[in-house]
Amino acid sequence: MRTRTLLALTGAVTALTLPAIAPASAADTPVLTTGGLGGTPVAVGDVLTAPLATGTTATLYSSATGTSGISCTSSQFTATVTDNPTAPGTASESLGAHTFTGSSCSANVVGVLGVTSITVNNLPYTTAVSSDGTVTVTAASGSAVQTTVVLRTLLGSINCVYQTPALTGKADNADNSITFTNQQFTKTSGSSLCFANGYFTAKYAPVTDGDAPVFVN
Repeated sequence: MRTRTLLALTGAVTALTLPAIAPASAADTPVLTTGGLGGTPVAVGDVLTAPLATGTTATLYSSATGTSGISCTSSQFTATVTDNPTAPGTASESLGAHTFTGSSCSANVVGVLGVTSITVNNLPYTTAVSSDGTVTVTAASGSAVQTTVVLRTLLGSINCVYQTPALTGKADNADNSITFTNQQFTKTSGSSLCFANGYFTAKYAPVTDGDAPVFVN
């Protein structure tokens, strides 16, 4: 009986001193992973890319409910991960490139013959990705998120410059996408053929780290 008591006591002490490996591992899951939720952590310095989702277009319309404006079938962003803390939390990225292929863009604005180019200015931007899926894109202090659109008209080429303080999107793990819906830009310069406000809508998918889809935890 005494031997059994000593063995039981020894076992209890050993159990109390063993580290809780499984809970600690779960608690260390970062905001961004690959391979699924709770998968492989995305490393700081990794470069994430995403094209437009297949079969979708990026649009800059003159109103939130209309269809007059600019439409592009080819666009992509590239961002470098700068911080990937434990979830729940907010990961940070530096958005170094956001491109639109001019030849894939068209316009249905009166007086406009076509789109020469769309250039995203003032890069890099800071991108914050929160565990709830909220994605926020902001420019450096004292700057703005800015896009310059070059249009072909009967009177020649015109530049339309649009700015916004920030963009807000939503990440979705179902298809590893980020969607921006009716994000309002205001014209800061350009002729009267440039509409006064631009509402940006686009879905980028899949967001990948190399060839691996990125998940938000």
